[in-house]
Amino acid sequence: MKRDNQSSVSEFLLMGLPIWTEKPGVYYSLFLVMYLTTVLGNLLIILLIRLDSHLHTPMYFFLSHLAFTDVSFSSVTAPKMLMNMQTQSQSISYAGCISQVCFFLLFGGLDSFLLTSMAYDRYVAICHPLHYTTIMSQNLCFLLLNMSWVLSCTNALLHTLLLARLSFCGDNALPHFFCDLSTLLKLSSSDATVNELVIVTVGVVVITLPFICILVSYGHIGTTILRVPSTKGICKALSTCGSHLSVVSLYYGAIIGLYFFPSSKNSNDKDVIVSVLYSLVIPMLNPFIYSLRNQDMKGALGNILSRGKFSQG
Repeated sequence: MKRDNQSSVSEFLLMGLPIWTEKPGVYYSLFLVMYLTTVLGNLLIILLIRLDSHLHTPMYFFLSHLAFTDVSFSSVTAPKMLMNMQTQSQSISYAGCISQVCFFLLFGGLDSFLLTSMAYDRYVAICHPLHYTTIMSQNLCFLLLNMSWVLSCTNALLHTLLLARLSFCGDNALPHFFCDLSTLLKLSSSDATVNELVIVTVGVVVITLPFICILVSYGHIGTTILRVPSTKGICKALSTCGSHLSVVSLYYGAIIGLYFFPSSKNSNDKDVIVSVLYSLVIPMLNPFIYSLRNQDMKGALGNILSRGKFSQG
């Protein structure tokens, strides 16, 4: 890694959210509660799926890994943000900043691929129910999971290595609450044309293609339901796909709002706030979406609580 002479920055300053200056104590408490809810809620999902044998199915296999990814995704940014708010410090080391970019891209990409795998699982369950157990075998589930990890790691390492080649001299203030890749590229004193080109091309593989696959899966699901329209069939489809569709809508809705809507003069404030939505708010909401709309999860929680009461009695 080439680093320039004495003028190279050794740390960056995270300027945080544009609202922090108003009531820092209130926002610190709010984000702390959000982060703890994210961690505890998603860990509860992982625990329920592991302990209840009825949930040892492909759908819940992917859901448990999505819950782990959500905890990791929030943990990349939230602890450092909370620590900076508590200590009134804004600094993050150069190495810490590059690492944050790497893990943010890793778990963000993993989220996208896991949601795609879950969409395929729902497609097979509704469009090919008689062959579901044959198609969604344990080998296929592990293959999809391993491919998700390999593609996500490749994406993260590629961007990180290209970012590490750039020089940062002079201004080291990042108008963000974490080390965002696009914000860092704007701050670099080197030519970042290659980096921007890679963001566009690789972004197609990590974001656009998975989103298209999800849309195609739900297109087939919709067609299958409409062939034999019935209230029972529609209700079954909603109960099967409702939670996943809600999470997909939130996740990709935030990304579309961030990257595809026209920028305004306050675009940086918009970017930061939307980043809070998809990196902190959505991972916190996922456990509620899957538990409140899913009878299997409610049943598993009831069974665990009943066992606890029985063992105490």
